[in-house]
Amino acid sequence: MATASSVNLEDVPSMDLMTELLRRMKCSTKPDKRLILIGPPGSGKGTQSPIIKDEYCLCHLATGDMLRAAVAAKTPLGIKAKEAMEKGELVSDDLVVGIIDEAIKKPSCQKGFILDGFPRTEVQAQKLDEMLEKQGVKIDKVLNFAIDDGILEERITGRWMHPASGRSYHTKFAPPKVHGIDDVTGEPLIQRKDDTAAVLKSRLESFHRQTEPVVNYYTKKGIVANLHAEKPPKEVTAEVQKVLSS
Repeated sequence: MATASSVNLEDVPSMDLMTELLRRMKCSTKPDKRLILIGPPGSGKGTQSPIIKDEYCLCHLATGDMLRAAVAAKTPLGIKAKEAMEKGELVSDDLVVGIIDEAIKKPSCQKGFILDGFPRTEVQAQKLDEMLEKQGVKIDKVLNFAIDDGILEERITGRWMHPASGRSYHTKFAPPKVHGIDDVTGEPLIQRKDDTAAVLKSRLESFHRQTEPVVNYYTKKGIVANLHAEKPPKEVTAEVQKVLSS
C-alpha cells in the first residue's frame, strides 16, 4: 500500500520502470558484497567507489551524508545525533553504527554496501562487526588504497582551479597553457586551502594515526586487500575487480 512518502508507480515513466527492472534483474545474479574502503585523501577512492557500486549493485554509505540524512528525516537516531551536534559534541560510535544499521536495511543495500569514512578506529570496527553479526553477516573485504605520501603530495599540491567555472588543472598532469592562468578566461587560478602541502601533511598524519589500527584489526581477520593506488585509475579498477572476484 502506498504511503504518503512513497512514489506512485503509475506516475513513473515506463522507460524508467523498465530500466530499474532490468537493473534489478541483472543485480539478482551478483554475489552479495559488504566492503570497507580505506585510503588517504587523493588515493583514488572517490574514482573507484562509483565503479564498484555499479558493478556489484551495492549502496554507497558515507557516514557524513547518512548523519545529515537521518537528521533531516528526523529519525529517532537522527534526533539524538542532532542534539549531540548542537551541543558541539561528537556523535557517539553507537549512534553512527545505529544509523548504518538503519541504512543497510533499505532495498538499495540488498546486495550489500560500500562503507566509506567508517570505521575510523578499532573500537568502531568492533562495534560495526557486532552489529553485522546480529544480522548474520560480516564484512567481506577491506580495500586499502595504499599509496606513498610523496606521490600523494605531488598529486594534491599540484592541483589548481578556476573558481568561477570549476575547471581544474594540475601543474604536472594537466597544466594550463600559461602557469597560474585559466586557459579560457585568462583569469588567475587558485589553490584550495586543503591542497597545500602544510594542510596535506597534517591530514595524512591524522589519517595514518587513526587508520593503521583499523587496517591491522582487519588484517588479523584476513580480509584486507592492499591496492597499488599509485597506479593509473584503469589499472586500479582491474586490480579491484580481481580482488573482488577471488
